[in-house]
Amino acid sequence: MLSDTNALRVALARFVSRSGAEAAFFVGIWGKAAYEFDGTAAQIALVIAALGISGLIGSALAGTLVDRFDPRRVLIGSEILFVPTALSLLWANSLTTLVVLSALLGLVSAPINTAIASFPPFLTDDHERLAKMNSLVETSGMAALIAGTAVGGALAKWVSIDAIFVFDAITSLVGMAIIFGVRLSGGAAEVPHHERDSWGELKEGIAYSFAHHRLRFYLLAGASVWTMFGLFSALEPLFFRDVLGEPPETIGFVNTVFGIGLVGGTWLVARLPAASRSARFVLLLVASNGLGAILYVGTDRLPIVIAGGFVWAVLIGLFVPTVRTMLHVNSPKEMVGRVMGVSLMMGEVGKLGPLIAAPALAAVFGVQPTLAGGGIVLGVVALAFWRVGAELDRTRTVPVPPPDTTVIAPHVSEL
Repeated sequence: MLSDTNALRVALARFVSRSGAEAAFFVGIWGKAAYEFDGTAAQIALVIAALGISGLIGSALAGTLVDRFDPRRVLIGSEILFVPTALSLLWANSLTTLVVLSALLGLVSAPINTAIASFPPFLTDDHERLAKMNSLVETSGMAALIAGTAVGGALAKWVSIDAIFVFDAITSLVGMAIIFGVRLSGGAAEVPHHERDSWGELKEGIAYSFAHHRLRFYLLAGASVWTMFGLFSALEPLFFRDVLGEPPETIGFVNTVFGIGLVGGTWLVARLPAASRSARFVLLLVASNGLGAILYVGTDRLPIVIAGGFVWAVLIGLFVPTVRTMLHVNSPKEMVGRVMGVSLMMGEVGKLGPLIAAPALAAVFGVQPTLAGGGIVLGVVALAFWRVGAELDRTRTVPVPPPDTTVIAPHVSEL
């Protein structure tokens, strides 16, 4: 069993690199779209869609790369590509160029996220330590939201929005340097070169993820919460601008408080009993996230918005590493990268769905009611799947055969 120094390195690299990414998204890209270019709900949705679609493609490809090489190599290579891409946003002088460059950014950043999400099973085979590592890595990522949005807000106020993209590039270089020292407990599955088929490996990963009933449940549970993020990605800047009447730096401040809640939630996951890692607990967290979203946007009073955002953030922080651990323990090591790639793909699909309807719903019902309505729907969905979750918990010690035993070795699910 390797020293936890490796997990600490991964967590630190995650913190540094994601600090720049959070600043770039929440203040940089949103700031340009909503304030510099005075974007409408439909135009902001288009920017987010460009990020999401390209991220979906990148996640699919990255999962295959992680299983073929390993998450460390994929992360280093992706960070190298990310630096010039982040800097290219300095030349975004219209919504059209912002959409194009955002699409490129989503494509090269997706492998970074996939590699990070795949790291813990390459550091330990112990399920208890796996949960703690997921908590550590995600806590560092959520802490980056605090640091990144705070720095982003400060740069936007006292320097310029464009300075945020330089900060993003620098943090990627530093994160890459940190990850060089990480040692893995085992590399990717060895596949003879002449037998490698990227398209076949990709299809195999997708097929396995959805044919495996436990993986399918946790993938869909995760996507349901990310669907809320899609709704907020399109409308949250307008909530601050039109409902609250706040300037762009307020987004950075509120998301800093949000980040504190995320850190608290992810930190708590490592301290929960093993019994909490269950399908029904995941569903409780899904329903709670719906309630948290309602608390966040339920008023037009900034102090209440901040408090509600903090509560919601704690619930998100509990949710993300819990679901990721459940995916890890139900995935063969040779499939971890592709399963995590599918997970991130599902997240992007969840985020993209609302972008189609969000502008129209906001035009009919208003920004605030649309956001609150999304929280109600999320709670109803969680309740509808309660019996399914109960059945998964009842049979969680039953071995789960792979969908294609001629390709994938049998794997026993323990949770």
